[in-house]
Amino acid sequence: MVIPAGERSGATGSGGRRGRASTSQFGALGLHLADPRVEASVLRLLDAVEVELRASVASADPFVTEAARHLLEAGGKRFRPLLVALGAQFGDATSPRVVSAAVVMELTHLATLYHDDVMDEADVRRGAPSANSRWTNSVAILVGDYLFARAADIAAELGPEAVRLQARTFARLVHGQIAETVGPRAGDDPVAHYLSVIAEKTGSLIATSAQFGGMFGGASAEHIEALAGYGETIGVAFQLSDDLLDIASESVQSGKTPGTDLREGVPTLPVLYAQAADDFDASSVRLREILATGPLTDDALHAEALGLLRESPALKRARETVRSYAEDARERLAPLPASPSRRALESLCDYIADRTS
Repeated sequence: MVIPAGERSGATGSGGRRGRASTSQFGALGLHLADPRVEASVLRLLDAVEVELRASVASADPFVTEAARHLLEAGGKRFRPLLVALGAQFGDATSPRVVSAAVVMELTHLATLYHDDVMDEADVRRGAPSANSRWTNSVAILVGDYLFARAADIAAELGPEAVRLQARTFARLVHGQIAETVGPRAGDDPVAHYLSVIAEKTGSLIATSAQFGGMFGGASAEHIEALAGYGETIGVAFQLSDDLLDIASESVQSGKTPGTDLREGVPTLPVLYAQAADDFDASSVRLREILATGPLTDDALHAEALGLLRESPALKRARETVRSYAEDARERLAPLPASPSRRALESLCDYIADRTS
């Protein structure tokens, strides 16, 4: 599953356990909460979510509890609960249903991570051994299923509309994963296919998170629709910006060693643009030749491709695409009232546009 870079970071807190929510979470995501009241409201909600998350994955079987809490205790920035909390600011953020909605979103997200690590044969997640490497693939798959079930159970307490939205979001997640696994079919535009995969796998859950916040905070229908549109677009923008950081960053800013996607043969947006380009200058032709070889496990070829990509028109075009998504997300906030909460959501747009410039 494609996720914002901040959520690939190592464990937080003592022994890898999350403590109380803090403003450092916001800074890591580029979020600025200028109003102390909004900040206090969001922090209280995130603290309540953390308590409920631990309670919700508990089982009568100690092993199930341990395995289900494995990634929960490894950290993460709780981006989806954060968007639930911000969406709720446009209604009554003190409603206990908002906390439950945020728990549903985070459990759904965590479940996908267990399954993804099996598909990707990952050894590490959030700076800790992945569940499949610590136990087995079968255990990881079953724990993911268990978390999906717990999310559905809590959604049922919120009512039929919550169940319907969570199920439809789950269906989109699965469609996106299938599309990524199968790849573009004959006649498909690889770039359009890739953007569609990101919208399904990443944007859908972030969209529902913002939508849930508005719904269970009691916001108006117009505001809920605006939040959902914003959530999907900002989710795509975040992932695309991660693609660029993997190429352009000289550090571990992207949450992983620069050029990891190249080494693993993952066709991210800059690579797709480079492959589709019709430039015939020597650098562009050479770059296409290298990329056509597949995963760049050879250190010399990897370094050459990384250098060519950093100077390529493809990277510039990818930056422009990221900015267009960030601006689209900002425009989707237009129906919302001018407020500190709206400005906080706008700050994410600024952050995404700036982090890859």
